[in-house]
Parts: sequence; structure tokens; C-alpha cells
Amino acid sequence: MGVFSLLNPGLQGALVKQGFIAPTQPQVETIPAVLSKEHVLLIAPTGSGKTESAVLPVFDSIMQKKEEERRGISVLYITPLRALNRDMLSRLEWWENELDIRVAVRHGDTTAYERQKQSLKPPDFLVTTPETLQVMLTGKRLRENLRTVSHVIIDEVHELASSKRGAQLSIALERLVEVCGEFQRIGLSATVGRPQEIARFLAGTNRIARVIEVSLIKQLDFNVVCPGPTPEDMQSSKKLMCTPDVASHIRVIADIAGKHKSTLIFVNTREAAEMLGSRFRMLNIPIGVHHGSLSREARIEAESNFKRGILSGLICTSSMELGIDIGDVDHVIQYMSPREVTRLIQRVGRAGHWVGEISSGTIITTSADDAAESSAITRRAKAGEIETVDIHENSTDTLANQICGLALDLSEIQLKRAYSIVKRAYPYRNLKIELLSGVIKQLNDNRLIRFENDTISRKKKTWQYFYENLSMIPDEKRFEIFDIVSGRTIGALDEAFVVNFAKAGAVFIAKGEMWRVIEMIGEKSRIKVEPISDPQGEIPNWVGEEIPVPYEVAQEVGVIRKRILEKIISGNSTEKIIEDYRENYPADSEAATGILELIRNQVKANRTVPTDDIVVIEQDEKTIVINICGGHKVNETLGRVVTSLLAARFGASVAMEIDPYRIKLELPKMFGAYRVKELLLETSPDYIEPIIEMMLKNTILLKWKMVHVARKFGALSRDIDYDRISMRKLLDVFEHTPMYDEAVREIFHNKLDIEGAKTVLGKIHSGSIKLVIQPPSPIGEAGFLGGRELMAPERADSSIIMALKNRIMEDRVILFCVNCKKWKSSKMVKSVPETPECPLCSSRLIAALKPWEEEEIKIVKKPEKEKTEEEKKRTMRVYRNANLVLSQGKTAAIALASRGIGPETASRVIRKMREDEEEFYRDILIAERNYAKTKRFWDG
Repeated sequence: MGVFSLLNPGLQGALVKQGFIAPTQPQVETIPAVLSKEHVLLIAPTGSGKTESAVLPVFDSIMQKKEEERRGISVLYITPLRALNRDMLSRLEWWENELDIRVAVRHGDTTAYERQKQSLKPPDFLVTTPETLQVMLTGKRLRENLRTVSHVIIDEVHELASSKRGAQLSIALERLVEVCGEFQRIGLSATVGRPQEIARFLAGTNRIARVIEVSLIKQLDFNVVCPGPTPEDMQSSKKLMCTPDVASHIRVIADIAGKHKSTLIFVNTREAAEMLGSRFRMLNIPIGVHHGSLSREARIEAESNFKRGILSGLICTSSMELGIDIGDVDHVIQYMSPREVTRLIQRVGRAGHWVGEISSGTIITTSADDAAESSAITRRAKAGEIETVDIHENSTDTLANQICGLALDLSEIQLKRAYSIVKRAYPYRNLKIELLSGVIKQLNDNRLIRFENDTISRKKKTWQYFYENLSMIPDEKRFEIFDIVSGRTIGALDEAFVVNFAKAGAVFIAKGEMWRVIEMIGEKSRIKVEPISDPQGEIPNWVGEEIPVPYEVAQEVGVIRKRILEKIISGNSTEKIIEDYRENYPADSEAATGILELIRNQVKANRTVPTDDIVVIEQDEKTIVINICGGHKVNETLGRVVTSLLAARFGASVAMEIDPYRIKLELPKMFGAYRVKELLLETSPDYIEPIIEMMLKNTILLKWKMVHVARKFGALSRDIDYDRISMRKLLDVFEHTPMYDEAVREIFHNKLDIEGAKTVLGKIHSGSIKLVIQPPSPIGEAGFLGGRELMAPERADSSIIMALKNRIMEDRVILFCVNCKKWKSSKMVKSVPETPECPLCSSRLIAALKPWEEEEIKIVKKPEKEKTEEEKKRTMRVYRNANLVLSQGKTAAIALASRGIGPETASRVIRKMREDEEEFYRDILIAERNYAKTKRFWDG
């Protein structure tokens, strides 16, 4: 039995009954280390016996104890998902009965009866979440039950380490040490870069965890494909209301799923999951949808139907990367580039879910960039070049939360003791006492704690605050979707989608099905819906999901371009270039050909190819594209620096869009590309951080973050109306506080790469990255199309255009006379006169406002001297609106009634109405979709 012989005889007998003949490699290496009381981080693939590697020696420890020693909890098994808790309980129940070990699960859904039972007679082995541990540490009886903890196992520790939940857990573990003394720490992780960093996170500042890393025994088998549309796809695209390209992707997914028993189809966003799911439903193909915004019941049903074979495929997002038990998976499809090496390994690793089995995966790509990016990621996966986990260092809202936790744990605590406890947590190892004091002062000012004579003590309000903020996941208002036909909750919608889109009669997609809004109940945050059949449903825009492409991956795409260019210049044949490419990358001929053709078109156009060491700036009138292989975060950072500097020069905002290979700028007036080049050469890398911080002060992103952080600090109530808070007030109240600093720190951590941008700018200055200026090129124009908008065809079908027109005509606008300021009238767009006129003063200076813009009328009516600067700007916007209606009549009202379209965008699309009505509505469609994707963050 090998290492199994080290275990308790009763446990060995149970192993034989369960069919454990020989230990797996992770078990061989881990069981002796755990038995010898070492802190251990085990990194091993899914399906390699990883869980048993930790659980078996811990069971052994419990069985060694006498019954009177088992009065409290011995083992905490912490997982990041409740779904994993369900899985663990079902896996442990057999062992519980066989070994007479008490096992239980405790999380937010645990019944009051079950909780009371656990409190009175605690289990030996408790499966729980980081948030529930917070509750247990502060509860009198539960805290007593924790005094006997000897082992803590953290599952999917890499997932927690990269988030604020992990920072919170790291301090909670040190609070647990204060209760039960030192305990053994065991972490289970997927493959990560720099595993020693995760081991330090697990162990804490002054402890050492041994890293046991078992290489992928299972061979990973990847294939990158780029399907093109067939004549049949052209036909089916009309039925499916999508592009022919997307129709070809749906066909290929269906073909692959049809050849396998069970296929997981990973997508990068919930929107993509809903888009694909709705199309398979239209085709009556048994492929389900699973993501975090569906109800718990809907997710469990999808998992169960997949496990039982009722569904042959399951479209899912990142939550399914974790070890949720859904039975055997024999193939994984990744729809579009997985963006990161770690994601590809975890996702494809779900296939061949047993020891020694090959894990096979197909990446379906949608463009040349997508294919090159996927190729780079597959090569890096094979070579073990994996991204590192980026830990949140000194997160102050997390710290505020845990200071209140310590106050509740101990009633009162000296500042120095609190400091020493927090510094034992690895993310806070470099914490300065001044920062801790600043956070405590803020909590004292917010009346959440009392701080006198260097002593922190709890108040009545501490309890309420702490229990409202058990989770470090941002508080976002969620609207429950309730199906009136089945009487079931089917999921939830984000506040941003509801505010911008959902109203009675609106149609949207969730769970791959079409729903019509019947009624919205604001006070209950519930939306009543009915199922319908309508392929033109809107897909909810779940925010903050986009996985950023790392700098290193984007750079390799630049290297791929450079190598293919060299072969073209050397006169290699197409066949030879594709053959060479496929020797280095697991891509099919179509994928390789797509990349080659894009570069060949660039050469034919006599344009420079942007690579890892060449940045190309292109100009087309007021549009400038900076082609730079920098990845999302570096490009976002450099783009923000450039737009800030340009906006300062123009005195007007500059629109920006980025992808991993381009920064696209829309300028308010002509500005030579050579001047953008000069800007890059003149700007010192040291200026990047201060420029970004100044720029952030005018963004909705900082406002959004500051509201979330202030809620976590208890400075704002959880249910405060976000839209009613002005940015100026937030800055006045919070600037120069730990809350403001935390909001900026988190944006820098999550969305930007200051150090990476400094490095790139430094290379530009030194000449190791060359800057080239040229006219528009095929590569420059290829960006921003690679699957960003999956629903609407690039050239929308006439039926979609007609549906859009009908919807706008049924919408309402408020006509308001800005001349006399006395007349207003609400009308359906179809009823607006060709030339609107005020019946009171006969003026034609009439603004066409959206129904929710009533506030603008009040602002316009205010005396000029009483208006703030912001209100003056809003007044000017209403006058621009009215001038557009004065010159263009009803056409302007149609454009202005569209979602997210203001006077500036409306004036751009309006001239097409007289040239081609269909083109006019096509432009509105594009503008609406762009608005839906970008509204929430970077608008000023």
C-alpha cells in the first residue's frame, strides 16, 4: 500500500473498501509531509487525488485522538465556493460513516437548525467558506468550538490569494491563531507561476510551507482552430440572427460536442455564454449554460443534467475551472483565446478527469489576433511559462474590516498587539504602523470603533458594520429575475444593466433563453418575466469580467508576427511558412493561414508590421491608432497617459478604446500622428503614475471604486443611491484619506500596469522599441472586431435594423422648449412632428430628452449664477441638443432617443438619414452597443 501503510489501520481498511489500490504521486509526496506536521502547499492537476492527499492524513490525526479530546472542531476545510462545499460534503459522507468521524458543512445557506446542532455538538471536520469563518471567530460558542482546531486546509488557495477575499482570510487565520494557537496549514492549488509566493501567502510571514509540485502526469493536448463560414453557415446565420462567422463557430462546437460524451465549453464572459446558449436552444441541441449570475437552483440543475448525460455540453465561465464535481469530461472547448496560460491549463485540465488520462482541448478562435494569441498561450503552457498570482498588498478596506473583527473577538485590543497580529499575515508583512493608525482613525471617525489611549474597543455599531461586510466582494445591487410561469427564480441582473435597459416589455437573454420583462418591483429588487421566443433579445452586460491579456503573451504575438514577416521577406512559400508555424504551435491550417494572410496584406499595402519591438502609429483624419503589443493593462495605462495629455492640450475629452495590440484614439480635432510620437518621446516614465492619478479624478471608475471602498469602511451605507453622489462631493470628503488611497490602489492593481508601462516607455526612449508613423493599415484596422460583439452581424441583417427602428419609434422623448422654459411634452418618438415647435412661444429651439433626463430641465431653469460648473456643462449639453433638433427636426429626436446617444454622437450619425435610412439605424445600433460596453467605467 506504499504511503497508505503510514495511516491508521482503520483508515487503511476503508481505503481498501473504496478501491484505493495504490497511491497517486501527489499522495506519495504529500501524506508523509502532512503526517510530519509540516505546512504544505500541494500543486497538482484536477483528478490526481489531490483532495485525498490532504484529507487522509488529517483523518488519521482525528482518529488518533481520544473521544474526550474531540469536544470541538479539529479540522477546517475552507473553499472559495459554496458549490465546492456541496461537493466536499458528498465526497466525505462515506468516510464519515466508515470512520466514525463527524463531518459538516457551514456557510450562508446552512439552516438555523443545522447551525444550532453544530454549535452544541461541533463536528470533527467542518467544511466552510472564508466569510463563514469570520462569523465563527466572533460568535461566543462558535469561537469556543474553534479552540481545538489543529489543521486548516484551504482548497483552491491560488484563487483566494489573488483577491481581497484572500487578504481578508490571511488576517482571519492569524485571528484563529489567537484562539487555538498554531495549527498546521495545508493548501491545495492549481498550477501557478512562482509557487513559493502562494506558499508564503498560505503560511504567513514568519512560517515556512513546503511546496510539493506534481507535474502534469496527464498530457495536455491542445488544438487551435479558426473555422471559416460555409454556404450552409451563410444560410443558418439568418435563422440564428448572427454573423456567418459566429454561425460557423456554433456549427464546429456542435460537431465537437456531438463526437464526445461530455464537453465543457468555456467562454470568457457571461454575455458570450448567453449568446451561444440561446443559439443552441434555437437549434434544439442539448447544451446548457452555467455562470455566476444564474440562480443556485439553475446552476445545480445544469450541473446535474450534465453529470447525468441529459446535456452533452455545458457552456460555462471561470467558476467551472474550480473542482466542482460534474462527472467525467472527455473534451474541453475554449471559445476565443483563454487570455492567460493559467486559465488554459485549468480549463483543459478538467477533461480526462482521472489519473493518467490525456486532457484534450480545442480553442476556437475568431480572428488572426485571436489565433496568434491562442498559439502563444498554448506554447507557453507546454513550456510551463505560467503567470504569477498578484497578491493584494496592504488593502486598507480589508484591514478596516479585520480591525473591527479583532475588536469583536477580544472586546478591546492594544494598537501594538493588533499591529503584530496583522503583520503575521503575508499580504501585510510590510504594513507601516502609520497606515494602520490612519485606518483606525478613519474607523473611529466613522464611529465603528472606539480608539483611546492606543486601545481599540468595540461599540454597538461594530457588530452591525461587521456582519454587513463579511464579504470583501463589492456590494452591487442585484435584481432577482422571477419567472411568473414556473414560479422560479432563474438568476440575477446587475444594476447597470437594469438601469440602462430593463423596462416593461424589454426582451433579454438569460440561461440561454429569451425573457420579456412584465413588471419591475424596485423595493424588492425583483424583475418579473415571462419566457418568449425572440432571437433579438438583449444580452445582459455583466461588468468587470474581461480577462486581461498579460504583457508577455501580447509580446509573443509580436514575435509571431516578426517571424512570419521574416519568412515572407525571405521568399518562403505559403506552404512552407504554415508548415514551420505548425511545428512550433498546435494550430490548424486555417488558423495559421489567417495570421499569415493578415501579415501578407500588411506587406502588400507597403506598411510596417507592428511587432514586439516596433510600435506603429497610424492616422485617419481624427482617428489615431497606436499599434503596440502591450497587453490590456500596459495599453490601458499608456492610453490613459496619452489621452490625459491630449485632453489638456485640446481642452476637450479624447475618446479611447484599447485591445491587447492597439490603442485607438478619437480626437476632437485634427492632430498630427508625429505629435503623438513626440508626446511619447517627451513624457518621462516617472510622470506616468502622477498623470494617471490626476486623470482618475475625472472618471466614473474612481467614483464607482470610492463608493465601494467607502461602503467597506462603513463611511457610506450599503443601500446609498450611487447616482445621487457627485464626484466633487466624494473628493471633498474622501481625498487624503485611506479610503481614497485604497480606491486608487485597487484600480492600479486590477486595471493598470504602471511598472510595465514605465518599462515600455523607457524602451521607447532608449530606442530598443522603434516608433514608426504610417497611414492606416490592415493590422491597425483589424482590431476591436475579434468577437467583442458576438450578437449583431458586422453588417446587421435588415430584420435587426427594422426591429431597432420599431423599438425607437415606440420609445418616449420629452420635448422641452429651451427658449421660454415653460413648455414640455412627453411623446412617443413616432408622434414627434417633423419640425417641433413650442405652442406657447412658437420657438423651434426644442430639446428632445430621454424620459430619465427630467433633472436636466430643472437645471436649465435654475438661474445661471446659482449653477455649479457641472450644471453649466449640463445646460450647454441641453442647448446643443435643442440646436440639433432645430436644424434636423424629427431625425434628431430619433437619434437622441437612442440609448446612450447624446448630441455629439447624434450629430455624427444624423447626416446618413437622408442618404440611406438603413445606414442611419445601423450607426445607431453600433453606437448603442459601444455605449453599453463602455458606459460604466471611463466616462468623465
